Amino acid sequence: MTQESPLSFPKKTILGIQFLFVAFGATVLVPLLVGISPSIALFTAGIGTLLFHFITKGKVPVFLGSSFAFIAPIIEATRLFGFAGTLSGIIAVGIVYSVMSAIVKWRGPALIDKVFPSVVVGPVIMVIGLSLASEGVKMATENWPIALSALATAILVVVFAKGMLKLIPIFCGIIVGYVISIFTGDVDFSQITNAPWFSLPAFQAPEFSWAAIFYMIPVAIAPIIEHIGDMYAIGAVAGKNYVKDPGLQRTMLGDGIATALAGSLGSIPNTTYSEVTGAVSLTKVTDPVVLRISAITAIVFSVFGKISGFLETIPGAVLGGIMLLLFGMIASVGIKTLIDSKTNINKTRNQVIISIILTVGIGGAVIQFGNFSLAGIGLAAVTGVILNLILPDKSKPVKMKK
Repeated sequence: MTQESPLSFPKKTILGIQFLFVAFGATVLVPLLVGISPSIALFTAGIGTLLFHFITKGKVPVFLGSSFAFIAPIIEATRLFGFAGTLSGIIAVGIVYSVMSAIVKWRGPALIDKVFPSVVVGPVIMVIGLSLASEGVKMATENWPIALSALATAILVVVFAKGMLKLIPIFCGIIVGYVISIFTGDVDFSQITNAPWFSLPAFQAPEFSWAAIFYMIPVAIAPIIEHIGDMYAIGAVAGKNYVKDPGLQRTMLGDGIATALAGSLGSIPNTTYSEVTGAVSLTKVTDPVVLRISAITAIVFSVFGKISGFLETIPGAVLGGIMLLLFGMIASVGIKTLIDSKTNINKTRNQVIISIILTVGIGGAVIQFGNFSLAGIGLAAVTGVILNLILPDKSKPVKMKK
């Protein structure tokens, strides 16, 4: 049951900031790994999310942030073509999203039901959560006592608290973990003192490069499939069919335009954030306005250096403890999808599809052709789609509440 009672604007603001905290770890980590400033990633994540909500008629409660799927390709493309050339490849990825949205609109929802039945979607959603679990564990390993204190606080709040407090378990977990980190000397305040009060994000213009474009375009396959899985996941959480309304063609177009805009401003591709989907599932708050507040907050944080500096002082162990809960919540949504759609697990062909998707997605399988590689969620989803199409006896499409 999702949160249906109306929330006051102050409560929505607190929840919006909380959801940004959930996405903050990855939104800062990804740009650091590819060698650009986190401020530009926060700015384009905020602008991209607002654009997405505009294109999807403000109906889908998602936040767009930096995509992990592009880390290795961007690093390698930057080495080969320079970062400015790589940006043209990122813009091309956004265009690929837009082309796919046009195909979906042309062929209609029936194409999605055929290619992505519940027996494929359910385990893919599980893979989205479980494949990210190692990242949460890795962050928690930095300091297990702190990570477990944040995790325990979030669990206690969401299970036993009442009223507004029950809606902010993530905030509570981060606050408790952060305070303990201060006492244990695990917080480096120099990032706050060294940060300017106000500074614009480090924008960079792209340089046209056919080589970078052809290098980056194939990488779009994995996040496109992940996007479809995320739309089913957030739909299952909210009890609504976002694939039909506002339509997958709109959600994919919104993701594509946000990614193209990010590339044109010197940032990295955006994607619908699985971490935030987990937070929405945990709090049962599905009001899209809350996520638009997250987007506006990201833009504000991107230009106020002291705020960004403060957020960067949050120890990875604190965020890791929270992620342990959120990634598991996503996996449970995948299980719920199989149950709600009444997928017959007793059928051998369904057992085969589910088991292969989980094994490929979680086991780290990789297929590589020259510079192109497909792995993780993308490879698992492609494998599941192929198996569903070639094995006899079609399975039941995903059934969502209207």
